[in-house]
Amino acid sequence: MKTMYKTFLAAIICIFAVSNLNAQSKSSHELEVVNQLSSQPAVVNMPVSQLLNAPGNEALKDFFFKPIKDKTVLKGKRIAVIAADGFEEIELLGPVWYFKQLGAQVDIVAPKYNPAPERYGLMYPEMSKTHIMAIQYLQPVGWIKFDKTADQIKVNDYDAVFIPGGAWNPDNLRYDKDVIKFIQDFNKSGKLIAAICHAPVVLASADILKGRKLTGYWNIQVDLKNAGATVVDEPVVTDRNIVTSRHPIDVADFSRAVENWLVKN
Repeated sequence: MKTMYKTFLAAIICIFAVSNLNAQSKSSHELEVVNQLSSQPAVVNMPVSQLLNAPGNEALKDFFFKPIKDKTVLKGKRIAVIAADGFEEIELLGPVWYFKQLGAQVDIVAPKYNPAPERYGLMYPEMSKTHIMAIQYLQPVGWIKFDKTADQIKVNDYDAVFIPGGAWNPDNLRYDKDVIKFIQDFNKSGKLIAAICHAPVVLASADILKGRKLTGYWNIQVDLKNAGATVVDEPVVTDRNIVTSRHPIDVADFSRAVENWLVKN
C-alpha cells in the first residue's frame, strides 16, 4: 500500500513538474515574441533649457527672460488654445505664458474625451479625462489641465485661436469634428487663427488654405501645398487672419506676430 502511495505521489509530482516546465517554456516563448515586437527605450527629446541655451537661439532666450514692460497690451483679448495629447511643450506653454504676461485671457481647449475601442490595445490614464499630454520632440514629459472641450466653445467667445505643434497633437486634432467645425467657423468670422510647426495641417483638414500664403514645419510643407497654399520657408508668415510659423525656434517671432495682429484688429 505504501509502495502504491509513493508511486502515485511521484506521478503527481512528475505531472506538476512537466506542467510547470511547459508553462515556463510557453512563458519563455511569449517573452521572446514580445521582445521581438518591442524596441529599446532610447528617445530623442528637446528640453526647454537645451533649446534656450543652444547657439543661435540668443534672441529666443531674451524673449523669455527680458522683463515685459507693458502688461496690459492684450488686456481684454480672449485666446483659445486648441490642443490634444502630443503637443510640443514649448510651443504651447511659451506663447501662453507670453499672452498672459500681456494681460490676455487664455483658455486651453481639448477635444472631448473619446477613447479608442478596447481592441486597439490602448491604455488611458484617468487624468486623460481632464488633462492633455505634453512632449519634448518625441518624449512625453508631463500633463496640463484643459479648461474646456471643443464642443463647449463658440466663435463669439474668443478674439483668436492658437494651435501649437507637436507631430502627434495635430493628428489628434484634425480627426475631431468639433475642432474642424470650430476652425472653419472661426475663419469665416475673419478672426485670427495662428498655428505653429505641424499645426497648419489642421487648417489643411479644415480646408481653409486655398490661395493663402503660409509656412509650417519642413516635412508638412508639401501637405500645405497640396491643400492649395503658397508655402514659404520663413520664421513667421501673416496672411490676412492666418499667422503661421515653422518650429520651436520661431516661438518668439510667432508670439509677437499674434500680439501685433491682435493690437491692430
